[in-house]
Amino acid sequence: MKTTTRISLIAGLALALSGAAAAQQGGERIPIPLTDPNRPAFLKVGILAGSISVKGYAGKEVIVEAIPAKDDEESEDKPEGKPEGKLKLIPNTSLGLSAEEDDNTVSVNTGLRGGSRHIDLQIQVPSACSMKLSTINDGEITVENVSGDMEISNTNGSITLKQISGSAVAQTVNGEIHVSFTKVTPDKSMSFSTLNGDIDATFPASLKASVQMKLEQGEIYSDFDVQMQKTDARVEKSEKGKGKYRVSFDKSMRGTINGGGQEIQFTSFNGSLYLRKGI
Repeated sequence: MKTTTRISLIAGLALALSGAAAAQQGGERIPIPLTDPNRPAFLKVGILAGSISVKGYAGKEVIVEAIPAKDDEESEDKPEGKPEGKLKLIPNTSLGLSAEEDDNTVSVNTGLRGGSRHIDLQIQVPSACSMKLSTINDGEITVENVSGDMEISNTNGSITLKQISGSAVAQTVNGEIHVSFTKVTPDKSMSFSTLNGDIDATFPASLKASVQMKLEQGEIYSDFDVQMQKTDARVEKSEKGKGKYRVSFDKSMRGTINGGGQEIQFTSFNGSLYLRKGI
Protein backbone atom coordinates (compact mmCIF):
# COMPACT_ATOMS: atom_id res chain seq x y z
CA MET A 1 0.00 0.00 0.00
CA LYS A 2 1.31 3.39 -0.94
CA THR A 3 -0.09 6.63 0.41
CA THR A 4 0.95 10.04 -0.89
CA THR A 5 -0.16 13.19 0.89
CA ARG A 6 0.59 16.69 -0.33
CA ILE A 7 -0.33 20.03 1.18
CA SER A 8 0.16 23.62 0.11
CA LEU A 9 -1.20 26.69 1.87
CA ILE A 10 -3.93 27.57 -0.59
CA ALA A 11 -6.99 29.29 0.88
CA GLY A 12 -9.20 26.99 2.97
CA LEU A 13 -7.22 23.80 2.30
CA ALA A 14 -4.51 24.83 4.73
CA LEU A 15 -7.03 25.68 7.41
CA ALA A 16 -8.66 22.29 7.02
CA LEU A 17 -5.44 20.28 7.30
CA SER A 18 -3.25 22.35 9.60
CA GLY A 19 -3.34 21.88 13.34
CA ALA A 20 -4.05 24.90 15.52
CA ALA A 21 -0.44 25.37 16.65
CA ALA A 22 1.02 25.02 13.18
CA ALA A 23 -1.62 27.25 11.61
CA GLN A 24 -0.95 30.06 14.06
CA GLN A 25 2.70 30.04 13.00
CA GLY A 26 1.99 29.85 9.27
CA GLY A 27 2.82 26.16 9.15
CA GLU A 28 1.53 22.97 7.57
CA ARG A 29 0.52 19.68 9.22
CA ILE A 30 0.14 16.18 7.78
CA PRO A 31 -1.07 13.06 9.64
CA ILE A 32 0.22 9.97 7.80
CA PRO A 33 -1.32 6.51 8.37
CA LEU A 34 0.94 3.48 8.20
CA THR A 35 0.34 0.44 6.02
CA ASP A 36 0.71 -1.83 9.07
CA PRO A 37 0.60 0.03 12.41
CA ASN A 38 1.68 -3.14 14.19
CA ARG A 39 5.11 -3.09 12.51
CA PRO A 40 7.92 -0.57 13.19
CA ALA A 41 8.01 2.46 10.91
CA PHE A 42 10.93 3.94 8.98
CA LEU A 43 11.28 7.70 8.62
CA LYS A 44 13.35 9.46 5.91
CA VAL A 45 13.85 13.24 6.05
CA GLY A 46 16.34 15.44 4.19
CA ILE A 47 16.22 19.25 4.14
CA LEU A 48 18.67 22.03 3.22
CA ALA A 49 17.92 24.57 5.94
CA GLY A 50 16.15 24.20 9.26
CA SER A 51 15.80 21.93 12.26
CA ILE A 52 14.33 18.46 12.59
CA SER A 53 12.71 17.33 15.83
CA VAL A 54 11.40 13.76 16.15
CA LYS A 55 9.54 12.44 19.21
CA GLY A 56 8.18 9.00 19.87
CA TYR A 57 4.62 8.67 21.13
CA ALA A 58 2.00 5.99 21.73
CA GLY A 59 0.05 6.66 18.53
CA LYS A 60 -0.13 4.68 15.27
CA GLU A 61 0.44 7.50 12.76
CA VAL A 62 3.36 9.67 11.75
CA ILE A 63 2.44 13.32 12.24
CA VAL A 64 4.53 15.94 10.44
CA GLU A 65 4.38 19.67 11.10
CA ALA A 66 6.40 22.18 9.10
CA ILE A 67 6.88 25.65 10.55
CA PRO A 68 8.85 28.48 8.91
CA ALA A 69 11.72 29.61 11.09
CA LYS A 70 11.03 32.95 12.74
CA ASP A 71 14.09 34.64 11.28
CA ASP A 72 13.01 33.52 7.82
CA GLU A 73 9.56 35.06 8.20
CA GLU A 74 11.09 38.40 9.05
CA SER A 75 13.57 38.42 6.18
CA GLU A 76 11.28 38.92 3.19
CA ASP A 77 13.31 41.18 0.89
CA LYS A 78 11.70 43.76 -1.33
CA PRO A 79 12.41 43.23 -5.03
CA GLU A 80 14.92 45.67 -6.47
CA GLY A 81 14.07 47.90 -9.41
CA LYS A 82 10.30 47.64 -8.98
CA PRO A 83 8.06 50.70 -8.39
CA GLU A 84 6.62 50.62 -4.89
CA GLY A 85 3.74 53.08 -5.12
CA LYS A 86 0.74 51.57 -3.34
CA LEU A 87 1.83 48.02 -4.07
CA LYS A 88 2.00 45.75 -1.06
CA LEU A 89 4.13 42.66 -0.75
CA ILE A 90 2.20 39.42 -0.43
CA PRO A 91 4.71 36.95 1.06
CA ASN A 92 4.99 33.49 -0.43
CA THR A 93 4.08 31.43 2.62
CA SER A 94 3.78 28.06 0.89
CA LEU A 95 6.23 25.60 2.41
CA GLY A 96 5.81 22.89 -0.20
CA LEU A 97 5.59 20.18 2.43
CA SER A 98 5.01 16.68 1.10
CA ALA A 99 5.06 13.20 2.57
CA GLU A 100 4.84 9.74 1.07
CA GLU A 101 4.17 6.44 2.80
CA ASP A 102 5.09 3.11 1.23
CA ASP A 103 4.95 -0.10 3.25
CA ASN A 104 5.59 1.70 6.58
CA THR A 105 8.38 3.87 5.14
CA VAL A 106 7.53 7.58 5.41
CA SER A 107 9.53 10.04 3.29
CA VAL A 108 9.24 13.76 4.05
CA ASN A 109 10.57 16.71 2.07
CA THR A 110 9.90 20.39 1.58
CA GLY A 111 10.50 20.67 -2.18
CA LEU A 112 12.34 23.40 -4.10
CA ARG A 113 10.63 26.25 -2.28
CA GLY A 114 11.59 24.74 1.06
CA GLY A 115 15.20 24.54 -0.06
CA SER A 116 15.49 28.33 -0.10
CA ARG A 117 13.86 28.87 3.29
CA HIS A 118 14.55 27.84 6.85
CA ILE A 119 11.80 25.39 7.74
CA ASP A 120 11.60 23.55 11.06
CA LEU A 121 10.04 20.09 11.05
CA GLN A 122 8.36 18.71 14.16
CA ILE A 123 7.52 15.04 13.72
CA GLN A 124 5.76 12.54 15.96
CA VAL A 125 6.36 8.86 15.28
CA PRO A 126 5.34 5.57 16.91
CA SER A 127 7.99 4.77 19.50
CA ALA A 128 9.27 1.84 17.41
CA CYS A 129 10.72 3.68 14.43
CA SER A 130 14.05 3.60 12.60
CA MET A 131 15.11 6.70 10.69
CA LYS A 132 17.50 8.50 8.37
CA LEU A 133 17.61 12.26 8.98
CA SER A 134 19.73 15.03 7.49
CA THR A 135 19.91 18.81 7.41
CA ILE A 136 22.64 21.16 6.23
CA ASN A 137 22.28 24.78 7.33
CA ASP A 138 21.14 26.59 10.48
CA GLY A 139 19.38 23.70 12.10
CA GLU A 140 19.58 21.16 14.88
CA ILE A 141 18.46 17.55 14.86
CA THR A 142 16.76 16.16 17.95
CA VAL A 143 15.36 12.66 18.47
CA GLU A 144 13.61 11.64 21.68
CA ASN A 145 11.95 8.51 23.10
CA VAL A 146 12.42 6.35 20.00
CA SER A 147 13.57 2.75 19.60
CA GLY A 148 15.25 1.77 16.34
CA ASP A 149 18.28 2.15 14.10
CA MET A 150 19.21 5.76 13.39
CA GLU A 151 21.41 7.41 10.78
CA ILE A 152 21.73 11.11 11.55
CA SER A 153 23.67 13.70 9.53
CA ASN A 154 24.05 17.44 10.09
CA THR A 155 26.50 19.97 8.67
CA ASN A 156 26.12 23.21 10.61
CA GLY A 157 24.33 22.29 13.79
CA SER A 158 24.17 19.93 16.73
CA ILE A 159 22.72 16.45 17.10
CA THR A 160 20.84 15.41 20.25
CA LEU A 161 19.47 11.91 20.82
CA LYS A 162 17.55 11.62 24.11
CA GLN A 163 16.34 8.47 25.84
CA ILE A 164 16.73 6.32 22.75
CA SER A 165 17.27 2.59 22.37
CA GLY A 166 18.72 0.63 19.49
CA SER A 167 21.72 1.82 17.49
CA ALA A 168 22.92 5.09 15.98
CA VAL A 169 25.37 6.55 13.51
CA ALA A 170 25.61 10.32 13.96
CA GLN A 171 27.90 12.79 12.23
CA THR A 172 28.12 16.56 12.00
CA VAL A 173 30.76 19.08 10.94
CA ASN A 174 30.12 22.13 13.10
CA GLY A 175 28.21 21.11 16.18
CA GLU A 176 28.14 19.00 19.30
CA ILE A 177 26.72 15.51 19.65
CA HIS A 178 24.71 14.55 22.73
CA VAL A 179 23.49 10.96 23.00
CA SER A 180 21.62 9.18 25.78
CA PHE A 181 20.81 5.47 25.39
CA THR A 182 18.43 3.53 27.64
CA LYS A 183 19.24 0.30 25.77
CA VAL A 184 21.57 -0.64 22.92
CA THR A 185 21.24 -3.32 20.26
CA PRO A 186 24.09 -5.81 20.82
CA ASP A 187 26.45 -6.63 17.95
CA LYS A 188 25.57 -3.49 15.96
CA SER A 189 28.42 -1.10 15.24
CA MET A 190 27.91 2.58 16.05
CA SER A 191 29.86 5.75 15.36
CA PHE A 192 29.72 9.38 16.45
CA SER A 193 31.86 11.99 14.71
CA THR A 194 32.18 15.76 14.52
CA LEU A 195 34.84 18.13 13.24
CA ASN A 196 34.20 21.02 15.64
CA GLY A 197 32.41 20.07 18.83
CA ASP A 198 32.28 17.85 21.88
CA ILE A 199 30.75 14.38 21.99
CA ASP A 200 28.76 13.60 25.15
CA ALA A 201 27.47 10.01 25.20
CA THR A 202 25.62 8.09 27.92
CA PHE A 203 25.22 4.31 27.72
CA PRO A 204 23.72 1.72 30.08
CA ALA A 205 26.12 0.54 32.78
CA SER A 206 25.87 -3.00 31.35
CA LEU A 207 27.30 -1.92 27.96
CA LYS A 208 29.77 -4.40 26.43
CA ALA A 209 31.77 -2.61 23.76
CA SER A 210 35.08 -2.25 22.00
CA VAL A 211 35.66 1.47 21.61
CA GLN A 212 37.88 3.43 19.25
CA MET A 213 38.50 7.06 20.19
CA LYS A 214 40.28 9.59 17.98
CA LEU A 215 40.55 13.19 19.17
CA GLU A 216 43.06 15.56 17.63
CA GLN A 217 42.56 18.50 20.01
CA GLY A 218 40.54 17.40 23.01
CA GLU A 219 40.44 15.27 26.12
CA ILE A 220 38.66 12.02 27.01
CA TYR A 221 36.64 11.69 30.22
CA SER A 222 34.78 8.56 31.33
CA ASP A 223 33.26 6.98 34.42
CA PHE A 224 33.30 3.58 32.67
CA ASP A 225 36.29 1.40 33.49
CA VAL A 226 37.86 1.42 30.03
CA GLN A 227 40.60 -1.16 29.60
CA MET A 228 42.99 0.49 27.17
CA GLN A 229 44.80 -1.60 24.57
CA LYS A 230 48.29 -1.19 23.22
CA THR A 231 48.58 0.44 19.81
CA ASP A 232 50.71 -1.56 17.40
CA ALA A 233 53.24 0.14 15.17
CA ARG A 234 52.61 0.31 11.44
CA VAL A 235 55.66 -0.35 9.27
CA GLU A 236 55.89 0.71 5.63
CA LYS A 237 58.83 -0.13 3.41
CA SER A 238 59.50 -0.26 -0.30
CA GLU A 239 58.90 -3.48 -2.18
CA LYS A 240 62.59 -3.82 -3.12
CA GLY A 241 63.70 -3.47 0.46
CA LYS A 242 65.61 -0.26 -0.19
CA GLY A 243 64.86 3.38 0.39
CA LYS A 244 61.51 3.99 1.98
CA TYR A 245 61.07 2.77 5.55
CA ARG A 246 58.47 4.34 7.79
CA VAL A 247 57.12 3.48 11.25
CA SER A 248 53.94 5.13 12.51
CA PHE A 249 51.30 4.71 15.21
CA ASP A 250 47.58 5.19 14.68
CA LYS A 251 46.30 8.27 16.53
CA SER A 252 43.21 6.32 17.58
CA MET A 253 43.01 4.96 21.11
CA ARG A 254 41.37 1.59 21.59
CA GLY A 255 39.85 -0.01 24.65
CA THR A 256 37.15 -2.33 25.94
CA ILE A 257 34.21 -1.81 28.27
CA ASN A 258 32.94 -4.76 30.35
CA GLY A 259 35.13 -7.17 28.41
CA GLY A 260 34.43 -5.83 24.93
CA GLY A 261 31.65 -6.30 22.41
CA GLN A 262 30.10 -4.21 19.68
CA GLU A 263 32.30 -1.65 17.92
CA ILE A 264 31.72 2.01 18.83
CA GLN A 265 33.79 4.80 17.27
CA PHE A 266 34.16 8.37 18.53
CA THR A 267 35.90 10.99 16.41
CA SER A 268 36.39 14.72 16.92
CA PHE A 269 39.05 17.03 15.53
CA ASN A 270 38.38 19.98 17.81
CA GLY A 271 36.45 18.78 20.84
CA SER A 272 36.43 16.48 23.85
CA LEU A 273 34.73 13.16 24.56
CA TYR A 274 32.54 12.56 27.63
CA LEU A 275 31.68 8.89 28.01
CA ARG A 276 29.09 8.48 30.77
CA LYS A 277 27.68 5.48 32.57
CA GLY A 278 23.90 5.44 32.78
CA ILE A 279 21.60 3.23 34.80
